[in-house]
Amino acid sequence: MDRLEATRDPQTDRDRISGALTRMRMLIGRRVIARLALDSVAPGLEISHVDVLDVVRRADDGQEVTVGIIAEKLRIDPSRASRIVSEMVTRGVLRREASQADARRIVLVVTEIGARLVAEMHRVKQAIIADIVADWSEEEIEIFSHLFDRFTASFEKAYEARQSAGIEAAE
Repeated sequence: MDRLEATRDPQTDRDRISGALTRMRMLIGRRVIARLALDSVAPGLEISHVDVLDVVRRADDGQEVTVGIIAEKLRIDPSRASRIVSEMVTRGVLRREASQADARRIVLVVTEIGARLVAEMHRVKQAIIADIVADWSEEEIEIFSHLFDRFTASFEKAYEARQSAGIEAAE
């Protein structure tokens, strides 16, 4: 870290972050981790299925997830969300249940197969991260993990603020 202090230029640092974000977006856009997990656990599923599964599993404790919520979170047409959910139910990744709050409403729940897929995606992600940081010290990993989490939380907060103000977030 000492060598970084000698070459400190805030604009260059911001440019470096911007460039890294662009490269990371390209990698994430290819959905490498999800594709690896799908290939090993559920080869018949598509990336859109992983997105739906992620919405259901990330629901706040006690929050019931409906097809409408999935459509909203993924910013897709409700009919498309319904088709994807139907495929996932057919494949045994999700199941439909009556809402505990309102029996007229149908909610989605992750099945055992879905939970295995989530666990496999986590395992694959951890293996990839371990490979990436294999030559980093434990201190570097700790510092990066905290700073990256802080950066991401601030990015989410800025994005939400821009969305609330009706401004599209820039890359």
